[in-house]
Amino acid sequence: MKTALLIAATLAVLTAAAHAADPAAGRKVAGRCQACHGIDGIARLPVAPNLAGENSTYIAAQLQAFKDGTRKNEMMTVVAQGLSEAEIADVAAWYESIEVTVKLPDQR
Repeated sequence: MKTALLIAATLAVLTAAAHAADPAAGRKVAGRCQACHGIDGIARLPVAPNLAGENSTYIAAQLQAFKDGTRKNEMMTVVAQGLSEAEIADVAAWYESIEVTVKLPDQR
């Protein structure tokens, strides 16, 4: 059973990846995400992860897992179930396209 779910999730992610993801369209989809994850991918809530610069394959896989119920979170399940495969690919591409810079702390 778990193997079948894993295969189904993988196929769904590959299908989404086959869609020519459009970051500009994904920015519009990200409007649904901004209360928690921010339109810029920097989380607004302490329990929400930052998505800026995150790998699009990872984001798409997580959204698919919320959508099909293999990953559970009340808010994310509701949001993910309302997304098409193309919207998942687009929003994943949007968040991946955001450049993130890192500044290391002073090591004195």
